[in-house]
Formats: sequence, structure tokens, C-alpha cells
Amino acid sequence: MSEKAENLSLSNEDQNETVIYGPVPTEEDWRDLPEVADDVPKSAYLVILIEFCERFTYYGLSGPFQNYIQFPAPPSYPADQAGAMGKGQQTATALSTFFQFWCYITPIFGAIVADQYLGKYKTILLFSIIYFVGLVILTLTSIPSAIDSGASFPGFIVSIIIIGLGTGGIKSNVSPLVAEQYTSKSPFVRTLKNGKRVIVTPQATYQRIFNIFYWGINIGSLSNIATTELEKNVGFWPAYFLPTIVFIPAIAIVLLGRNIYVQNPPRGSVFIEAGRIFRFSWKVKGGLEACKPSALAISNPDLLSHATWDDVFVDELKRALNACVVFCWYPIYWLCYAQMTNNLISQAGTMLVGNVPNDIMQNIDAIALIICIPLMDNLVYPFLRRIGIPMRPIFRITCGFFFAAVAMGYTAGIQAMIYNTPPYFDNPTGPNWISAAYQIPSYVFIAFSEIFASITGLEYAYKKAPQSMKSIVMALFLFSNCIASVLAFALVSVTVDPKLTWMYAGISIACGVATVLFYICHYKNDVNDAENDAIGVADRKTAVAEASKELSASEA
Repeated sequence: MSEKAENLSLSNEDQNETVIYGPVPTEEDWRDLPEVADDVPKSAYLVILIEFCERFTYYGLSGPFQNYIQFPAPPSYPADQAGAMGKGQQTATALSTFFQFWCYITPIFGAIVADQYLGKYKTILLFSIIYFVGLVILTLTSIPSAIDSGASFPGFIVSIIIIGLGTGGIKSNVSPLVAEQYTSKSPFVRTLKNGKRVIVTPQATYQRIFNIFYWGINIGSLSNIATTELEKNVGFWPAYFLPTIVFIPAIAIVLLGRNIYVQNPPRGSVFIEAGRIFRFSWKVKGGLEACKPSALAISNPDLLSHATWDDVFVDELKRALNACVVFCWYPIYWLCYAQMTNNLISQAGTMLVGNVPNDIMQNIDAIALIICIPLMDNLVYPFLRRIGIPMRPIFRITCGFFFAAVAMGYTAGIQAMIYNTPPYFDNPTGPNWISAAYQIPSYVFIAFSEIFASITGLEYAYKKAPQSMKSIVMALFLFSNCIASVLAFALVSVTVDPKLTWMYAGISIACGVATVLFYICHYKNDVNDAENDAIGVADRKTAVAEASKELSASEA
């Protein structure tokens, strides 16, 4: 094989790009035919099943964290209020926030391991084993004798550090892996059994894949219901033992499906190449565009021999950087979302919840998502595409930010009602006489925000990243949640009564302002969405064709 052909050898995904699935849409087709999603590959469902088991474990064990840390151990079970450490709300919120922070900074490490060294599959397998070790430590240090001896607190700290490392390595790779199972990169015309012609697009298909992926996440998150009931009625050790057992099938599915998944090997030098491009951009005038080999050949031929990339890689890198600019707005959104896992749980503890645990309320979010995601994917989005309103990513993210702001504004109102209700008013050392049912709209609004902002963020991170940087760009998207945890740390001092109303109101106002500014700054990205997604597809096909011709000629 010639050197040129060898350098242009295709990964699995590149090979699939050459497959013709149907006629290329004409301008008339784009004008007259509806845009639809393709069928989701079976291997993608297998990856979704892995994520279901991992999320079942993650939410099942993290759901009881607030009570586990905040309240002291009850004399017996069933308990009116489950607890173990008795460290108070501020410590509980701080530690649960640290856990979120850690879980969203470790994906960067997992992404580097995958993109640079092991590939996504082997990285997921490695970090699954690390994850399991942390689960065992958490379960063993939550047994009654460990709690009585004081071992639960140090055990908890060690376990969340190990679990956070494990989940980070999985999170940055499992969502790109599920999207990689769909290998078509270009739109095509398909004739349905009823004779109707439609345009099948990667944009609509990825939207469907990530909707199903997120739906699987929220099915798994219902483990909260089981673990919070176990925590209240039996104790914390069975609440943590259940997620530990369920994680075992996740490891088994990873192992058994190794010959089924579409796997793209690690590129190896991607970070070195990106660093060289940035250094070149400081040496030459014109920024990244001037770093393309075609531009260097004209303006700086002396530097051309040092360029180990092609024009397409520069275009893809620019696209990835533009996506990362969009992610800079996400921390304020995740700050709204994070209230659901700590302060809203504590808020429910100051309300009348009947015979159910206060931390079971957060499952309303998951139930709303399980109902609404299929409705959006099968009814709302297809209808909007049929009438020519495809709801491109930036518009969907803007809607998500808006609903998050509404959720926090509503929560501020509920908190004010709690403070105005007897018997404890603004010093609720026990439940005030107000029903926790008032919290339901808060969780529903958060669910709506996730449909538009969180799912679309996963989709956007995958679509806008170069093939060699899928995991790292996904990790940078998840890192925005880490920044939100830092912001949450700054708010710990006001997570006390009677300051909570103003805290929720302030977060709502900040997110509302971010919503407007975000759309003003980025709405033009929707106009070029499909065009940007196509960067590299046609150019790589042309390059491969030329290399193949050269190879054939040399063999002849």
C-alpha cells in the first residue's frame, strides 16, 4: 500500500460512510419531503442497556446520600426519618455537591484514556471494575456496626472518590459509543412501504438515539424509589447493596457484547496534533484557517512539512471549539438542575410527605421524563418536522434553559409558602403544615428542561466533535456540570433557613438572563447546523477515492 493510501486508511465509521443507503436528496426533495429518523441499530440498544444498569446503580446509591449524611441514625427501623451520620444539611449538601463535582471532572480523564490509548470499549470495561470496587466499600461501611463505630464517614469519602472515578470513565464514553452504532453520515431519500418518500437524516436519527438513551437513563433512575424505601424501612446497607448487585449485569453486557459493537480505534496523537495547530495559529496570521495545509502551502511553505493534519481536521477542530463555547452557558442550567438532588430533598423534609420518604419526591422528575420523552420523539418532533419546524439544537437548548428558570422561580414561591405556614414558619425544625405535593411542578419543569437542554447537549457534543475527539468533547460538555458544582459550593452558606427563598429566586433570575443572552449569541448556529455536521464527510470520501485510485495504479 502506498504511504498516501496508508495514511488515509479508514476506521470502521469511515468505511460505513461509503455505503449508499438511498438517493441523495435534491433541492426539490428538501423543499417537499418530510425529514425523518432512521431505524436505531440493535447494538445501540445494547449500549443503552449498559447505561441503564449504570444509572440504576448511580441514582440508587446517590438518592439516599442526603439523608445518610444529614440525619443521625434512628434507634430502630422502620424509621420516621432515616439517617446515619448526623452531620446536618450544610455538610450533606456540600458532600453531595462534591460528589457531583467529582463525577463530572473525572470524565475528562476517562476521555483522554479512551481517545488517546484504549478506545471507548476497553475504557468502559476498565472503569466499570473500578466503579464496582467503590460500590463494595460503600455497602460494607453502611452496615449498622460500621455506622456505630464511626467507620461510615471515612468509608463514604473513600467510596465516593472511587465511584466518581469509575462513573467518569463510563460517562464520557458510553454516549459517544451509543451514537457510533449508527454509521450513516449523509441524508438520503427512502420510499416507505406505503409509497411515501421521506428524507432520512443523521440529525433526526441522532436526536432519536439520544432521546432513547436518555429515556433509558431515567428508567434506571427509578431505582431511587426502591433504595429510599429500603433506607427508611430496613436501613442503608440494603439500599446500597441493591445497586451493587444490579451493576454486575452491566459488566457482563460489556464483556458479552464485545464482538457486536461498532468500535473505532483510538487515534493516539489527536491532542498532540491539536496542540500543534494552536501553536501554529500563534505563528501565522489568520488563526486556525491559516493552519490548513492548503493555506500553509501558499503563505508559509516552510511550515508545511511540520503539519501532520489535513484541512478537514482543522475544520472539525473549529467546529468542536464552537460547540465548547455553547457549553460555557450550561453551568447555570446545571445549577438549577442540581437543586433537585439536595436542597429540594431537604425542602420536602420540611413539608408533609405522609408515609413516604422525603427523598422519594425526586423520582417525579424521572417519571415525567419517562412519559414525555416518547411523546416528544414519536409525536411532537415528527409533527414539527412535517410542518417545516425541525427545532434545531440551539432553539431546543434555549427552551431547556427557560424551563429551568421557571422551575427555580416556582420553587422560590413554594419556599416562601413554607416560611409562611405554621407551626415552625421560617425556622422549620420539623414539618410545616403544607403538602409536599406542591413540589410536583418543580420536578415537572425540570423534566421539561432536561428534554430540551440535557438531551440536546449530549447530541450536540457528539455531532460537533471530530471522530478522533468524540469522548473528550463529550467530557467537556459534562465538565460544565462540574463548574455548576463549584457555583453550588459558593451557595452553601445560604442553604439555610430563612435564606432559601432568595437563593432559589437568584438562581431563577440568573438562568432567565442566561436564556435570553444564549439565544442572542448563538441562534445563527441553527442555520448552519446540517452544513456543519457534514464537515469532513465529503472531503474524506474524496480523499479515500483518490488514495484507492493511486493504490490500484501502483499495483497495476
